[in-house]
Amino acid sequence: MKRTIIFSVALFSIGLMAVSFFVYRAHQRPVVKEVVPGPVRVDNENVFFAPPYHYNPPPLSMKTMKIKGCVTDGLLSGYGDDTDAEAAMINRSECVYLHRALETWAAPPDFAKALDVMQKITKPNVIYGMFLAEDIKRGTKYFYPDENRYFDFSEMCRSGSDNAWGEHTCKPNINSKEYRAYLSFVTHRAMDIGIQSFLFGQIYYQDNPDLGQSKIQEVLDDMRAYAKKKDIQIAIGAQTGTNTDENYLRKFDYIEGGVGIGDAGTIENGPCWSQLQSCWALLWNDQYASRANNVIVALDWSGLKFDDMSAFARMNPAKRKATLNQLYNYFTAKRIGFLMPMMATLNEDNGGCRGPKKRFYSASNAYTCQDESVINSLLKAGK
Repeated sequence: MKRTIIFSVALFSIGLMAVSFFVYRAHQRPVVKEVVPGPVRVDNENVFFAPPYHYNPPPLSMKTMKIKGCVTDGLLSGYGDDTDAEAAMINRSECVYLHRALETWAAPPDFAKALDVMQKITKPNVIYGMFLAEDIKRGTKYFYPDENRYFDFSEMCRSGSDNAWGEHTCKPNINSKEYRAYLSFVTHRAMDIGIQSFLFGQIYYQDNPDLGQSKIQEVLDDMRAYAKKKDIQIAIGAQTGTNTDENYLRKFDYIEGGVGIGDAGTIENGPCWSQLQSCWALLWNDQYASRANNVIVALDWSGLKFDDMSAFARMNPAKRKATLNQLYNYFTAKRIGFLMPMMATLNEDNGGCRGPKKRFYSASNAYTCQDESVINSLLKAGK
């Protein structure tokens, strides 16, 4: 009987030691997060928690954005063929504000790629901009680590907007809780890596037509609260079109639109561009500008041959120089920002000067437009 008790105690002790050993070993193993089933994630999850590179943004100045600003569409998104060459162009430029550097047209932002490009920009005190597009794509797989799931882009779509910008695309709806969660996530992560300017594309497509039911203030409050928490300054803009509701326009730090120059490069001053039957708003007109905090304009693009960028690229070098001089001096004298074209989309069959590919404009001297010197001269003299 005594032997049985001793044997039982020994067996129990060995079992307890074994359990303790396996518990110990379990705690020595690296913690592996639960794998979310589905396609490969768009982003590297680690970039959201321990980015390998951090940019400390400068104090934000709206005046600087207006007089030292450049359109660099997709610079941080890899839109051009050679990001090293594009970064080098920016480094030797007089550009301080890089408008739409992070682009989200039909695709959510890839912050890992953005960080990689940002490391190539060695200019000090750069202000980076991000575009929050009026175009999303159903079925996109974009990981949401805050809730350990993928965003449901179909839940973000405005009713009746299927295939608005091409197959599987739609217009997002700010009244959608899922879309607001997405906006919160991507703008917070953008601020984490040092992006300061945020532009809502054609917000009248994204927001509720009944402004009394709009939830945009909830989105803006969230963004500004996070910026305050991060102790950085941000500016939020929107392409507001023909909206003249002052209470709505002043919710934004700036409103942004195109110039409407046409092939002649003419500056008009009516509330709408005369070359279109529908009203394409000229936001520097007092009908809009007097009701907004700030106005910024740029050579706009739609991928169509009549848009600003296509008209500009078809001009000869002397005409492009004269047009940039006229636009920059005219608008900055009125305290309206004019953004210099450095990188933008073109119609593929435009037939004018271009950047590394037919459908992309670059001011770089490495390609056929070679507008760098003109642009930098104007920006350097800007006050």
